[in-house]
Amino acid sequence: MSFPDLSSPYDRFKVLWSYFWGDHAFIRLSFTNAHWIDANLVRSNQPSPRQLAWWKRQGIRTVINLRGVRDEPYYWLERDACEKLGLKLVDAPLDSRDAPTLDRIENAKLIFETIEYPALIHCKSGADRAGLMAALYRYFRLGQPMGVAKSELSRRTLHNREGKTGVLDHVLETYAAEAEPKGIGLLEWMGCKAYCPVETTRTFRAKWWGDLLVERILRRE
Repeated sequence: MSFPDLSSPYDRFKVLWSYFWGDHAFIRLSFTNAHWIDANLVRSNQPSPRQLAWWKRQGIRTVINLRGVRDEPYYWLERDACEKLGLKLVDAPLDSRDAPTLDRIENAKLIFETIEYPALIHCKSGADRAGLMAALYRYFRLGQPMGVAKSELSRRTLHNREGKTGVLDHVLETYAAEAEPKGIGLLEWMGCKAYCPVETTRTFRAKWWGDLLVERILRRE
């Protein structure tokens, strides 16, 4: 991956311009969709370098990027800002329209066990992937049953369960209804033959108007 020279005022301006319009950062200037889970974890949408500096002043030590490593302006700016601010950047990609795989959920659990808190988790809009990660935090770190933890996927944070992003709700709700009452842990359930992320994604059916909202109007990532 090639990173632009952000120390050059001209190159930095070009990256910021692309980030501002291409990544819809103009929408997030004053709207962070930020919600604290407890005193150690906050979820939000994609933070700008200036917002990361603000979060650093609030005590944040670790930033968990759920969008993954990409050769795009948002990641160049985020990595540069975290390095300058002394924030630990952890890249932990999740999908918003595919059922989660066991390895990614195991990675989330490991992250919660090893990072320095307080921490911030974010995706692009702070609605879907951030909601899934927040639910996993409640389940793994706070010890809450999934029936409670899954409330992090809600309209309160602009999550839409009627579109393809509803597959996340479907997975957590299926586990909470069918496996958790039997004392089966989430990782154990995801590792058994009864759960197939590919098949779950293939068979999940979103509502047409949910798809219209998420894919065409909101254009969620």
